[in-house]
This record gives sequence, structure tokens and C-alpha cells, in this order.
Amino acid sequence: MQTIEIRKIKKTDKKYFAKWWRDKDLAKLTSGVLKSINDDDLGNYFSDILNSKKDYHFIITLNNKVIGHISLSKKRIWYETQIIIGDKKYWGKGYGSKAIQLLIKYARELKIHKIFLEVRPDNIRAIRSYEKSGFKRKRTIKRPKNKYLSETLRMEL
Repeated sequence: MQTIEIRKIKKTDKKYFAKWWRDKDLAKLTSGVLKSINDDDLGNYFSDILNSKKDYHFIITLNNKVIGHISLSKKRIWYETQIIIGDKKYWGKGYGSKAIQLLIKYARELKIHKIFLEVRPDNIRAIRSYEKSGFKRKRTIKRPKNKYLSETLRMEL
């Protein structure tokens, strides 16, 4: 039986972020910035998410094996969610959809109802997963000055 769970992030999870952030395939699906992340940047980011009082960061596990990261970040009256399945052998198997559903359940327990995300318009697999979890396509956001990510699709729950 395959069991997907989300758990709060811990200091020891930093090693997974180091691996995922340096993966060019993952970078293409997110920001598109194909640069090396230095250890200082990673350390600062990781410290920020560990100590955040307004955001929620979780590790996604499959049968207790770490496979990804999912978060809810406060943006005024909305919360933004982001997800990454860092281990590519688990892509396309529905684990991301299940993690999103667990995050939504957690958010509802906290009385968080306004959740959005932004996704690359060409990331069809992710869009299908988000729609399966109840997100609706709202609008395309153009960013002509961003050479790595000139547009995103905003989806809302």
C-alpha cells in the first residue's frame, strides 16, 4: 500500500532542498533559472522557512521516504501554495495530487479558504493535478521583463 503523508519540515531536510534546487529539470518547471544555488543562499532560504511564523512548509513522504516539498505562504488575504516532487521517479503517479489534497485539508482546519498558485502554462501535468484537486484556471499573468518565466497561469481554489 502506498501512503502519502505531509509532515512539518525539519532541519535535517535541508539536504533534499540542496539536491532539488540543483536539478535543471526541476528548475525548468518552476522559475526556469538554471543557475547554481550556493550553500549560503540555500542556508538562508532554509533558515527562513524553518523560522517562519506565517507560512507553513511540509515535506511530502511516500511510505516514509522523502519525495517532495509543499507549502502555504501568506500573501495578504490569500495563501499561495507551491509544490515540488523532487524525486523524478515519482512524477506522474498522482502523489502530488494527494499531497495537495492533504494540504487543502490542513488549510481548512486552520480556517484558510483562499488558496492560489501559479504554474507554467506548459506544465500540463501539474495543471491537471491542480484541477483534480479543485483549483480553477483564473488568468494568465504576463511578466515581459522576466526572461526565465514570461508568463504564468494563476489558479485558485
